[in-house]
Amino acid sequence: MGGVLIKVGQFLSARVDVLPSEFTDELTDLQDEVPPETFEAIRGVVEAEYGMPLAEKFSFFDERPLAAASLGQVHRAKLISRLAVSEHTLTEQGDHDAFDVVVKVQRPDIETIIATDLSALRTVGNWLQRYRPIRRRADVPRLLDEFTRVLYEEIDYLAEGRNAETFAANFKDDEWIKVPEVVWTHTTRRTLTLEDVFAIKITDYAAITAAGIDRVEVARRLLDTYLRQIFEHGFFHADPHPGNLFVSPIHQVDEESEASEGKQSWKLTFVDFGMVGRLPPHTIEGLRELLIGVGTQDASRVVKAYQMLGVLLPGADLDLLEKMEAKAFEQFWGKSMSELQQIDTRQIRQFASEFRELLYSLPFQVPQDFIFLARCVGILSGMCTGLDPNFNVWANLAPYAQKLIAQEARFGAEFWIGEVKTRLGAMLSIPLKIEAMLVKMERGEIAVRTPEMGQQVRQLEQAIRQLVGAMLFASTLIGGIQFYEGGRTLFGEILLAAAGLFLIWVLVSGRRR
Repeated sequence: MGGVLIKVGQFLSARVDVLPSEFTDELTDLQDEVPPETFEAIRGVVEAEYGMPLAEKFSFFDERPLAAASLGQVHRAKLISRLAVSEHTLTEQGDHDAFDVVVKVQRPDIETIIATDLSALRTVGNWLQRYRPIRRRADVPRLLDEFTRVLYEEIDYLAEGRNAETFAANFKDDEWIKVPEVVWTHTTRRTLTLEDVFAIKITDYAAITAAGIDRVEVARRLLDTYLRQIFEHGFFHADPHPGNLFVSPIHQVDEESEASEGKQSWKLTFVDFGMVGRLPPHTIEGLRELLIGVGTQDASRVVKAYQMLGVLLPGADLDLLEKMEAKAFEQFWGKSMSELQQIDTRQIRQFASEFRELLYSLPFQVPQDFIFLARCVGILSGMCTGLDPNFNVWANLAPYAQKLIAQEARFGAEFWIGEVKTRLGAMLSIPLKIEAMLVKMERGEIAVRTPEMGQQVRQLEQAIRQLVGAMLFASTLIGGIQFYEGGRTLFGEILLAAAGLFLIWVLVSGRRR
């Protein structure tokens, strides 16, 4: 179906952590092997953007696409003028390869396709917004507005070029991150010319291993790079599907040895900056608090982070939520992805039963600026698991959480005064809490709240409703038969129809239970 729906397929293709290989293998082609446009159509777009024949801008332009995606496709080419490439690129690539570039060209009529897809999504979104459980947790129209804004930014290649330069500037001191340079003389709103950096696709595990690169290290560095993007820069590559990430081997010669083999090193290469996320300062602070809470297994800090991020509905049971987080840390913290997938289902059922009341109410809502961050984190989880089946997200998060704690500590006296106030306040409040509890006990106001009891009460209420429905069914059925046999057919048919409705109610109620 093309357009926006390919984005959905790309997202699912990377979720090897939750989907079986039969699905992910079938969807892999959507990463960079979507059926391409004809070369004549691509030539028409390029020449219309440049206002001149293709041969006047490039000495070579490959008619076969290097990759084809949902909104555009990429072709290898060679520049005519060396002046179009920056001095840095010339120095890094050498004179021989200085002219090699890739040209990203927008698909013809893509704006019409996007407008059609978005219109359909808005229609479905309006339907969903009428469903109260969804309406309570998400402002679907606003989420679609955010998605629309970013999607239209993605087909503005001038904006993508600026995003690439921002990303490169953020990692300018990291020699292991590679970002292609933009050739602005050959870039327009619908064509983007970049330094050719295509290398080993990050999901080509055999090629990565054959190049002597440790896949475990690739997974670790990938996660670390995104942690820095989110928590330090507040600007992140929001479309990290496998077609946009490469592992680039580097052959480094050992200067202290005359051996010609040298040793292998590599860079993590990012391409396609059409979809990026920007996080406001208050969101970054909430995410930092969440990461520290998870990394240190501090359930109360995790709940505090939820409040800072605005993901909790009003009236959420914070005490029960904190209890559930603590239990989750106790049962699941420290397990790798493969271990989490092998957890005994009885353990999962026991956890769900204990906190059924909370899980049933789901006191969470979706903030508007989380849609692309959640998508990004989901894809990352899948890619890291694919690179390293034993990938342990906890082991990789904990060091970064400790780093954030150390940064807080370096803030000086204000940090320590705040900590002392928090702990001292908690200690001083203990006698008051004990007194308040004793007063409630004297008045008989102590209420014991357990998820199991709440579930049993709901089951009892359900059984009573079914019993009432069965009694109504029986009485209307008997009454309808009597009226029908007595010649009062109209009343009989009405009661028999009512009996049928009561029977359906009882059956549906039983299935829900």
